[in-house]
Amino acid sequence: MKYTVVAVGKLKEKFWAAACAEYVKRLGAYGKVEVREIADIDPARAGGVDAARRREGQGILAAIGDRSHVILLAIEGKERSSEDFSRRLDELAIGGKSDIVFVIGGSDGVSDEVRALANETLSFGPITLPHNLARVVLLEQLYRACKISRGEPYHK
Repeated sequence: MKYTVVAVGKLKEKFWAAACAEYVKRLGAYGKVEVREIADIDPARAGGVDAARRREGQGILAAIGDRSHVILLAIEGKERSSEDFSRRLDELAIGGKSDIVFVIGGSDGVSDEVRALANETLSFGPITLPHNLARVVLLEQLYRACKISRGEPYHK
């Protein structure tokens, strides 16, 4: 399996970067994992929120392969337990989807083009998470899903 996280914005604080690096390292035992950061665009410099979202969207779209199964993180997306998330990833693998891309948009969301490209949406619930934390939670849940799928214990 190949998992790619496409995220708008850079991790500026060392603790976010360290947490993400730890989960990417752990996930290496289960497949190829890559994180692609897309520059966040300041709406004031881009001519407004819509223009910034479109420019960020262009970067997101450029980072996604043609045969990728795209899962957009969105507050209105489908909520899944860790077990359900693991089962869903297994279903995708069994169905021949070996390239899964997760998209974490910018603070103003994603463009209509990115939303249209998404094969499905995923939500971590109705709470609002900072994008840095959403990235850590996604990588942790992906790692947990891999452990569940293999029937391995997960204690940390």
